[in-house]
Amino acid sequence: MQKRLVLDEVQIEIILRRFCHQLIENHDDFDNTVLLGLQPRGPILLDKIVKLLEEISGVKVPSGYLDATFHRDDFRRRDLPLKANETKINFLVEGKKVILVDDVLYKGRSVRAAMDAMIAFGRPQKVELMVLVDRKLTRDYPIMPDYYGIRVHTLVSQYVLVEWAEQGNEKDAIWITEKVNP
Repeated sequence: MQKRLVLDEVQIEIILRRFCHQLIENHDDFDNTVLLGLQPRGPILLDKIVKLLEEISGVKVPSGYLDATFHRDDFRRRDLPLKANETKINFLVEGKKVILVDDVLYKGRSVRAAMDAMIAFGRPQKVELMVLVDRKLTRDYPIMPDYYGIRVHTLVSQYVLVEWAEQGNEKDAIWITEKVNP
């Protein structure tokens, strides 16, 4: 299987710092802003951003994890049931600016489902999307990120593989690889 490195750990760290400075510029003291990591892979990115934001600005930003499994449009179309992940939100989003955080934006289906799931916690004032990788030409829905690390053009046969040291990988890295057919 051929893998092509897209971002290494140094480049990822630079992007994360850029994200933090953009958030500080756009959301000031985060008085009315919350961040939600989209399960299953958004929470690792979210935790890194929240930690860096606190280091840079000294502000603790309210954050949580959102699972949209049961809001997906393909939930009942699979041979095997999807396994739900934990939703961990201890605040309402009513009237707040919400930033949805995920690792890769592909077709937009997960983000659409996340917006449906988020409504259970109130009606936000505004919703923004932050992704590390934007697979630009693959959208099924008209969803675009407000913040992105890198835009890549990929084939349908390719997969964006995000590796985190927190998940037992040697270091943080993002690769483009061929999909494995079962």
